[in-house]
Amino acid sequence: MKTIHVVAAIIKDGNKIFATQRGYGEFKDGWEFPGGKVEPNETSRQAIVREIKEELDTTIQVQEYFDTVEYDYPNFHLSMDCFICTILKGNLTLLEHESAKWLSKETLDSVDWLPADLGLIAKLKEIL
Repeated sequence: MKTIHVVAAIIKDGNKIFATQRGYGEFKDGWEFPGGKVEPNETSRQAIVREIKEELDTTIQVQEYFDTVEYDYPNFHLSMDCFICTILKGNLTLLEHESAKWLSKETLDSVDWLPADLGLIAKLKEIL
């Protein structure tokens, strides 16, 4: 099975985190943490900064590594490095996503998370 290496930004502001709704592809309408594929010769930290700039026109600072999710979808294996990030500059403009919201510990379960992202929710509730 093919492995796809991606990164995800858990963008934090106080006790809230930023979630996005996919606007395209096989998983359209599912909720996720924004990010994308790691390019050749790029570190995960470099990839997440680049992806958030491309998808949300926002410059972020990576605060710390949070977790790596390993998840088997029907057609591929996903390896997703997740980082806690904060906004340095920008307004989180949706360039690729359908919708977005800031979620608190109490509202984390209010969206339909994609399966790989769902595994992060319990651990996130511990830090919010």
